[in-house]
Amino acid sequence: MAETVVELSNVWKVFGERADETIADAERTNLSKTEALEKYQTVIGVRSASFSVARGEIFCIMGLSGSGKSTLVRHVNRLIEPSAGSIKVLGTDVGAMGNAELRQMRARHIGMVFQHMALMPHRSVRENVAYPLEIRKIPKSRRWAISDYTLGLVDLTGYEDRLPRELSGGMQQRVGIARALASDPEILLMDEPFSALDPLIRLQLQDQFKALVRDLNKSTLFITHDLDEAIRIGHRIAIMKDGVIVQIGTPEEIVTKPADDYVREFVQGISRLKLVRAHTIMEPLADGSASAGAIRVEGDQDLDSLIDVAVGSEHPLIVTEAGQDVGIITKTTLLRGIQGGR
Repeated sequence: MAETVVELSNVWKVFGERADETIADAERTNLSKTEALEKYQTVIGVRSASFSVARGEIFCIMGLSGSGKSTLVRHVNRLIEPSAGSIKVLGTDVGAMGNAELRQMRARHIGMVFQHMALMPHRSVRENVAYPLEIRKIPKSRRWAISDYTLGLVDLTGYEDRLPRELSGGMQQRVGIARALASDPEILLMDEPFSALDPLIRLQLQDQFKALVRDLNKSTLFITHDLDEAIRIGHRIAIMKDGVIVQIGTPEEIVTKPADDYVREFVQGISRLKLVRAHTIMEPLADGSASAGAIRVEGDQDLDSLIDVAVGSEHPLIVTEAGQDVGIITKTTLLRGIQGGR
């Protein structure tokens, strides 16, 4: 089982002086966000949130503006204090940390990238990336070496001496990522880092970031309001509404088994071709159903590849896992899988 690096248990954030009363009432009566505002003049920002993030996992938190996703992620490095619940980072209770211990955790174990990366305009790209190390009083030669290395990771070698204003928006965002990586943190907090970029640059950075995180084995909490982005880069996705985590699942689970109408509305326009796998749509394999001309496919093949196989044969597809025939996909089954079971 993969190591858990971040764990939130029953975390609440209620803004206002009567937070404790609001939480007690909400747990007892399922008090809504509107009712809390009317009754206690409080705002429920996060409501009983629980999840864990494994080492090397990209965990996306997705929701519309005001859903509580940015508020939630800022609890991990305690930029925001929870009203209730616990947060553990690398096995340590963040709420129990003193100021010095908290600063050390932020400096050494957590890197954060915002939508607006706040690069210092008067400092070079190299100096911006090295700034977290400067705060830690790392010798200049070492800072420079680390800065140049991390800039290489994000394909910015040769731009070390440029000022931020001399770079495009996408390049500036990569500088922000390099700065977050400079301290070699185990955990990255990404708060809508690509949302202000042009679509093509955004897609390129999504692919680069996913490959980079995989190669460096970083655990990432990635905030986005774009489900396409969450599906493209996330191993798992948490969908939030009004401070509540409505559903957590893999991209395939979110698309094929939406928890409610809210999630269903989000996923209705998402292409299933690269998400849904053979083992999800297959039917039980009855005795004798595997005809002599049947073509065998793997259980983790996606709909797109299944279509390529199916168009060249009149026979059904036999799904195999670990060398065993486990299911069958007919042309009707395949079409229903593409359609979404309607």
